[in-house]
Amino acid sequence: MKPVLAAWACALTMGMAAAAEAPRTAAEALVAHVRATQDAGGRPWAVVDKGTARLSVFDAEGRLVAETAVLLGLARGDDSAPGVGERAAHLPPEQRTTPAGRFEAEPGRNLRGEAVLWVEYDTAFAIHRLRPAPWAERRPQRLASPTPEDNRISAGCVVVEPEFFERVVLARLGRGRSVVYVLPETRDWRTLFADPG
Repeated sequence: MKPVLAAWACALTMGMAAAAEAPRTAAEALVAHVRATQDAGGRPWAVVDKGTARLSVFDAEGRLVAETAVLLGLARGDDSAPGVGERAAHLPPEQRTTPAGRFEAEPGRNLRGEAVLWVEYDTAFAIHRLRPAPWAERRPQRLASPTPEDNRISAGCVVVEPEFFERVVLARLGRGRSVVYVLPETRDWRTLFADPG
């Protein structure tokens, strides 16, 4: 093989290998960063990707346990409105956002006595199971749909299938403190999380 062609083939091979190793999405980059830096501090953790409406749960060693589709806040946005925790049941549509960031989560119960994973207690932001809701909201159908476009319906919480909540969320994240990372959708995710480089 001629030297120029050999150099080109080598560069192409190296470029393909680098592309195969490089994270393809913000969620993948964040997962790689958390694993590399051990940011979760030896606790189980989860990543909520609002762009794909998916929740990924990891054990304390950073191994993927399971992932699932989720329902998210009705409105696009990455911040909770002031005082949202005190009026979570009466929020106008534009304030029903799923906040982004790194959260120290812990298990607990809501005002109805249901088990939830409090992501941020003061803003009433939790991961919880799918509950009965007005038929017109079509929550089970939204959760089962193949695309994320119709997964916006909650007041801001991350909602999962009851079986997944019991088998994965409670079993893996609900035994003590955990960390939940929620990727932003209105700004660059690196503004909330350290740049993995």
